[in-house]
Amino acid sequence: MKQCETPDDGVAINRLLLESRIGLERVHPSDLEREMAAGALVIDTRPVDQRDRDGDLPGAVVIDRNVLEWRLDPSSPHRLSIADDPARRIVVVCNEGYSSSLAAHTLQRLGLTRATDLIGGFQAWAALRTLSG
Repeated sequence: MKQCETPDDGVAINRLLLESRIGLERVHPSDLEREMAAGALVIDTRPVDQRDRDGDLPGAVVIDRNVLEWRLDPSSPHRLSIADDPARRIVVVCNEGYSSSLAAHTLQRLGLTRATDLIGGFQAWAALRTLSG
């Protein structure tokens, strides 16, 4: 299975993933730099061991997945100061583009209507950089 595909095989998590992606305008790795230049907030939710192994995502803010909603919800007293505009474009990045879809959908439900994620996650972004560079 390719990184950006999800089978409709009746498995509950795959159904949930498909439902979550319906409302997302997902970002292709080749468009990430342009999104950032336009003011998008890029959030890297990969665990520290993946970041240590594969490297950082330049320009991204690292937020652990287990506190993501609290750090970005504009109504949360625990939000980060950069999370002050609910209309700001947010691009969530995980390792391969699965958990980021679920996270972006949850952020949309919190009122961050322009939240989305990166197709294929960090691995697709890194592969594209290797091909082009």
